[in-house]
Amino acid sequence: MKMAEISELKRIASQVRRDVIRMVHNVGNGHPGGALGCTDLFVLLYFKHMEHNKEFSMDGLNEDLFFLSNGHISAVFYSTLARAGYFPVEELNTHRKIDSRLQGHPTPYEHLEGIRMASGSLGQGLSVAIGAAETKRLNKEDKNVYALMGDGEQQEGQIWEAAMYAAHNKLDNLIGFVDYNLKQIDGSTDDVLSLGDLAAKYKAFGWEVFECNGNDMEELDATVTAAKAAKGNGKPKMVLMRTEMGYPIDFMVGTHKWHGVAPNAEQTEIALAQLEETLGDF
Repeated sequence: MKMAEISELKRIASQVRRDVIRMVHNVGNGHPGGALGCTDLFVLLYFKHMEHNKEFSMDGLNEDLFFLSNGHISAVFYSTLARAGYFPVEELNTHRKIDSRLQGHPTPYEHLEGIRMASGSLGQGLSVAIGAAETKRLNKEDKNVYALMGDGEQQEGQIWEAAMYAAHNKLDNLIGFVDYNLKQIDGSTDDVLSLGDLAAKYKAFGWEVFECNGNDMEELDATVTAAKAAKGNGKPKMVLMRTEMGYPIDFMVGTHKWHGVAPNAEQTEIALAQLEETLGDF
């Protein structure tokens, strides 16, 4: 990636993070922690790696597709879609409000552009992405399907049924991501239900596994590039992204507290002071 590209992606990510903070503060509830931690991935996919069409169609023919499984981090998804031109940025003001299309967990409500599945019931996104990847292959479309999950979500049994299925059917056009921040709503994943060696588990299930710092744009870009390049080897890909919940806000990182808590007015101002406004606030 050229340095100019890196700089621009980081500028977009800074604005998206500002959007996330303001969205959850404006309504007084939401899930800022994971949204902030995964911002770099959303920006990298939608502004560099994915071939996608903002003139939205539900069938997604001849374009790459993305599915969000851990739907509670909807704020970052909505901001990214708006900043990429799917719908007006001003609509972010309606996040989680009554009759808004931008519900707390994404759903294809009133043909919401960019959203192809309802998510929030954890464990389902990988299965949906598998169906899309199989469809791409049957249609002979040389496109990729991406899916993001939480690490606490790996405690869901459906994930492992899907993992077996994808490997058995050699879906090498499927790239999964795990937001590997080792935290979930009730505490650390080690305390709630340890994940063990997650990389070894996916490898044992027949996946090709990549690991990286998900809050380092350059490293994440190189990892996504490598995962895409491995297409054709008969193995689905899984990227374990080491992230920090609440990154890079100094009072949010290092704790699971901000999984589902909105910052108050003072905290919002402190957070925004740590993020450059680059594209203009909504």
